[in-house]
Amino acid sequence: MTQALQELADYLSEKRADDVISTAINAVGELSVEVAPAEIAGFVEFLKTDRTCRFSTLTDITAVDYPTRDRRFDVVYHFLSMYQNHRIRLRVAIREDETLPSISGIHSSAGWYEREIYDMFGILFTGHADLRRILTDYGFRGHPLRKDFPTTGYTEVRYDEELKRVVYEPVKLVQEYRQFDFMSPWEGAEYVLPGDEKAEEKA
Repeated sequence: MTQALQELADYLSEKRADDVISTAINAVGELSVEVAPAEIAGFVEFLKTDRTCRFSTLTDITAVDYPTRDRRFDVVYHFLSMYQNHRIRLRVAIREDETLPSISGIHSSAGWYEREIYDMFGILFTGHADLRRILTDYGFRGHPLRKDFPTTGYTEVRYDEELKRVVYEPVKLVQEYRQFDFMSPWEGAEYVLPGDEKAEEKA
């Protein structure tokens, strides 16, 4: 299988030299291809229509946030060729202010995935017919899967019995977040937590 994937990687690098930045096969035999952002739609169409590839099934699109990188986001595509019994992963690295061409005109199911990525990461896809939030509420602020998004969010949604309606309020924490150092006697660490000395006095 690894030999077949290497042949596929070489074929893609030869046929789509302007699209492919790099290829790699990992230890478990998965082919990953880094693709130039502007060329992703053409490359995906080639994968689908070329008789050597025939990646007719889009199985997933997701993204990964690397806040310290110049190209902050990786958008990751997974495809399956049932004809050739191959899987392929495409990676596209983009900056926070960059957009990506939509592939929803090539794989209609991509429309849902791209909406989810827009909602969770704030990545824009040009040419998408209906790019709006899909998981969060109307008027939601921010993008929850960005690593700089606060774990509490910005607003709290609850039903008010007196007003008999749903209300939106700024998040108010009952107490400050506790600072955990992950050192605990329960994990075998030789560390006394504040208050543990009381148990020793009673003994």
